[in-house]
Amino acid sequence: MQPESAMTPALEVTVLVSIGRHPLTGRVRRADQDARGVELARSLADAEVRLLHAGECNESSEAALRGYLGMGFSELALIEQPEGADVLPALAEALDATSPHLVITGERAERGEGSGLLPYLLAERLGWPLVSGLAAVESVEDGMATLLQALPRGQRRRLKIRLPAIVTVDDAAPTPRQSAYGPARRGTLETSAGEVCNDDEWATWQVQSARPRPKRLKIVKAASARDRFKAAAAKAEGTGGQVLTDVTPTQGAEAILTLLRDEEVLR
Repeated sequence: MQPESAMTPALEVTVLVSIGRHPLTGRVRRADQDARGVELARSLADAEVRLLHAGECNESSEAALRGYLGMGFSELALIEQPEGADVLPALAEALDATSPHLVITGERAERGEGSGLLPYLLAERLGWPLVSGLAAVESVEDGMATLLQALPRGQRRRLKIRLPAIVTVDDAAPTPRQSAYGPARRGTLETSAGEVCNDDEWATWQVQSARPRPKRLKIVKAASARDRFKAAAAKAEGTGGQVLTDVTPTQGAEAILTLLRDEEVLR
């Protein structure tokens, strides 16, 4: 019979996943940063990883959530919440009940408000430390985690925090693997009801799709189409030099040699 310590996982990890939106087509998908968080959790040794999502459940959202199951999971915990509800109380209640050692989430959601405040509000309510911009988890020993935080211009900073803690990942985290169709269809969504808290402020907002502004073009003042084409295809002019006009080839060669000699003298 194995000892109890050997049967208990060394690290319990919960990854908060959300429904993403493709930046070009607008179709629902797994969120990129959340998928990176799932990949990071899978790389941890002796870790029991649990997926958690709080939100509405319909046909399109279920297809997006199954994209996470296709990364090698048999189930995903789903807390049903109506559209426009504040998911903070439901997530805090679920995390307080399961008491994971580490909670991983993306920097911000790809749909809805997308302010990036949810991890900070969740850490404040639970009283846990928070580290943003996580690139890797180096080790977990004696209730302490050694983390590698991504800084601007490719720099890295090593931090040590006491567990339990919440960490957020961005594009510096490992690239997520592709979602396999078979495991995604075989996985189950464990649905449960959580505390519903309506977001009254969000209900008063008006939301519309953002469109990139057109790039301002340089106005070319030309009389003919030939001049406009030459202006558009012209290369940047040099800041120095001289232009020789109305000279014969022999005179031009002699003038060039004279310019070169003068340049050598100036040097």
